[in-house]
Amino acid sequence: MEKMMMEKRGHVLMIPYPSQGHINPCLQFLKRLVSKGLKTTFVTTNFIYKSIKPKLGHNIGIESISDGYDIGAKQFGIVGGSFFTQSCAVNNIYYLFEKGLLKIDHNTVTNSDVLIPGLPIPLQVSDLPSFLSVPGTYPAYLNLVLNQFINAEEADWIFINSFDTLEVQVVDWMTKAFPQLRMIGPTVPSAYLDNRIKDDNDYGLNLFQPDSNTCMNWLNSRANGTVVYVSFGSMAELSKEQMEELAMGLIGSNFYFLWVVKESEEHKLSCKVLGEIETGNKGLVVKWIPQLDVLSHAAVGCFVTHYGWNSTLEALSLGIPMVGIPQWTDQTTNAKFIEDEWRVGTRVKVNDDEKRIWTRKDLEACMMEVMEGARGKEIKRNLSKWRQLAQQSVGIGGSSDQNLDEFVAKLICSRVPTPES
Repeated sequence: MEKMMMEKRGHVLMIPYPSQGHINPCLQFLKRLVSKGLKTTFVTTNFIYKSIKPKLGHNIGIESISDGYDIGAKQFGIVGGSFFTQSCAVNNIYYLFEKGLLKIDHNTVTNSDVLIPGLPIPLQVSDLPSFLSVPGTYPAYLNLVLNQFINAEEADWIFINSFDTLEVQVVDWMTKAFPQLRMIGPTVPSAYLDNRIKDDNDYGLNLFQPDSNTCMNWLNSRANGTVVYVSFGSMAELSKEQMEELAMGLIGSNFYFLWVVKESEEHKLSCKVLGEIETGNKGLVVKWIPQLDVLSHAAVGCFVTHYGWNSTLEALSLGIPMVGIPQWTDQTTNAKFIEDEWRVGTRVKVNDDEKRIWTRKDLEACMMEVMEGARGKEIKRNLSKWRQLAQQSVGIGGSSDQNLDEFVAKLICSRVPTPES
């Protein structure tokens, strides 16, 4: 009997792209499925497994595989699903471009509107994902994101790390092309949303070693809402000149700031700048931090970010106003929606779209606007609404929760459990 119950339970195998920004939402997806009774296994490369020997907890199994081979699941009758970790809007843009339904005229001026089917607002060329707006940059990545849609129609399920009320119009549009598409986000640890998964207060796997004690002790000594938190994620890189502008903008703002500078980026800061930060007694520079702990700390009043999608969902779920300096990939598109559609942040003015050049004065002005201006008050009001909607989506009976229940039920009860079956 026990064996029969285990077989009926269903088993989900998750194979993510091996970067921190993809691993985090995938692990949160698995935790939600485990909480609903499914068996799950997280698969990573031999290199990552041997390097950090992860222990995931939450009854999630872990296995390692060779760094690249393909097994035909269909021929064995195994249901296959795609999990897209970017916004629905960004995925829609890539889908339309891959199918030849979106043409981009790079000879036009960058501030001309591009009307994209399914999107609630017009975009300018510079608002498109960088792989499309700046031809020839990162061709391998462009092929990677476009190839996701070559045979996407054949997937039994398509999951997206977003929630229905955040992207109503584009979800409705994409569902017409993909009836099997479901929103299951935001994939933020349960402790920060609905508290339905016990002890779920972090993602569970870090490719970097966080400096937790130092930064949390520092934050504990600051008053509520007085700290600007600065991080550009695990992959984005700034030039030496822009690192210096960022440093001087933070110093010039006179706000307290906690700045994450990865070890690979430290050489871009001069001894003079580091000295000014140290003697000014306003800032703390660390190599890596537990971001959710920082964003949920009462001392943090603003998040200067690259507008990566995970960071965006975290800030939105925790109600933290954002100042964006988008760098590449989907970040420019996220910035457009954050500033003009959801109105939960602003972005630093860029003087050269291709080189992403901005000045310390522009950064200071944005931080001042968010921390102390009328715009900041409006942003906080909007964040309160979106945070509540995010919590509702993953709460009992919420849209994302219902989508997960549908998947679990069909996986257990159906031989070929697609939304159309």
